[in-house]
Amino acid sequence: MTGRCAEATLRPMSLVSLIKGRRGASGFGYASTAMEVTAGLDLRGRNLLITGVTSGLGLETARVLAQRGARIFGCARDAGRAAAALAPLGDGHVPLACELAEPASVRACVDALAQRGERLHGLIANAGIMALPRREVRHGHELQFLTNHLGHAILVLGAVGRDLLADDARVVILSSSAHRRAPRSGIAFDDLSLERGYTPWGAYGQSKLANLLFARALARRFVGTRRTANAVHPGVIFTNLGRHMGLAARVLGPVASAIALKSVHQGAATQCYVAVHPSVATRNGEYFADCDVATSSALGRDPTLAERLYTLTETLLQQLP
Repeated sequence: MTGRCAEATLRPMSLVSLIKGRRGASGFGYASTAMEVTAGLDLRGRNLLITGVTSGLGLETARVLAQRGARIFGCARDAGRAAAALAPLGDGHVPLACELAEPASVRACVDALAQRGERLHGLIANAGIMALPRREVRHGHELQFLTNHLGHAILVLGAVGRDLLADDARVVILSSSAHRRAPRSGIAFDDLSLERGYTPWGAYGQSKLANLLFARALARRFVGTRRTANAVHPGVIFTNLGRHMGLAARVLGPVASAIALKSVHQGAATQCYVAVHPSVATRNGEYFADCDVATSSALGRDPTLAERLYTLTETLLQQLP
């Protein structure tokens, strides 16, 4: 049974939220919250998996969707942390260990899901790392690309390949407007780990462009079914994702948040909207921001680039330990 969580206390909206408060075609907009976009929805009987469930957008997404009746399969680096995050949401939720930078951990997560014999109605690839100050390599790959893209690809393709997705399942992959900061070629296929020109934001941008392109390519494979795959830009939010940023950014973050950034409640709105709102049930292969379809960079709309990345991803996953 899903626990009834108390409504989170919302802090005052930022100045930008007040200015950009107009709503789009969906009826929602920049300032909408996750509670608002899911109001009135009954998600009982729906199984929703969320990565990065212990803090920030993942925790808020889990809280709101659980309050609407969904059963949350919450992923974190270890099951204990996932269980602690899910405990306040009530009974019946499922904690899962899924360390995205460790392929064996992600595969074990897929195994655990398969052993349960339950299908997922939604998979929200929320977790990630951002703007590592120095280039880090693990299992032969730059760590942001490995964590943000390859780790989630193992999870998503594992769920698809083992028929763990319901017939009407929605895959929601968090990209970012920072996908525009990827290398000029988009994906540096000849230097994927950026040995010749690492920058924190360039590497993050490449991983977020990969998230977007992967969602587009997966969506093409869902054509003719009731399943969908979409990418979202949650907005600019001050969360634990920025823990690797410089001291000045961390100190000024709360100030910037009050003036210009979305709150976590607003930041989780778009992924909740795309994951469960009835009006999005047939939207496939789109890029969403502020709870509406948005325009990505030209590279983010390139089907040839998306297919090349998808094919390479399949090869890389076979090579990972």
